[in-house]
Amino acid sequence: MSDYKLKSIRLNLARTHEFPEGSDRHYYRFTAPLDSDGHLSAEGWRQNRDMCRVVRSWADEEEDIGHLVHKQGGSWGFHYDIDGDEGDESGYRLGSHRFVPGEYVSIRDEDGELHTFRVVAVLDI
Repeated sequence: MSDYKLKSIRLNLARTHEFPEGSDRHYYRFTAPLDSDGHLSAEGWRQNRDMCRVVRSWADEEEDIGHLVHKQGGSWGFHYDIDGDEGDESGYRLGSHRFVPGEYVSIRDEDGELHTFRVVAVLDI
C-alpha cells in the first residue's frame, strides 16, 4: 500500500503572451491524493475518487465543476460532469509531475489548446 494524503491544489495560469505576469483569474482548484514526493497517487485516487473534485475558473466565465479522472493507460485529466459547459480536459504527463509550489504543469483544454499553469498552493485537507 502506498502512502498518500489528500491535498487541495491550486494552479494559476502561467505567463502567456496575453498575460505576461500570468493570471490568478484563470485557475484550477482540485483535490487529489499525493504521495510523499508530490506525485499523483493512482491508488489514492481509486480509494477516494468521489472526493477528487475540480473547479475550473476562467476569468468572468461560469465556473466548471467536475472530477479528477485517472484513465486507462495512466493518463490524468478532468471530467466536467457536475456543472459548467466544458468538455473533458487532459493533463500533459500529469502523472510524472510533482505538485509542489513553484512547479509547472500543462493542461490541454477541450479545444486541444495546451496551457501552462504554475502550482501556487498545495494544502492539507
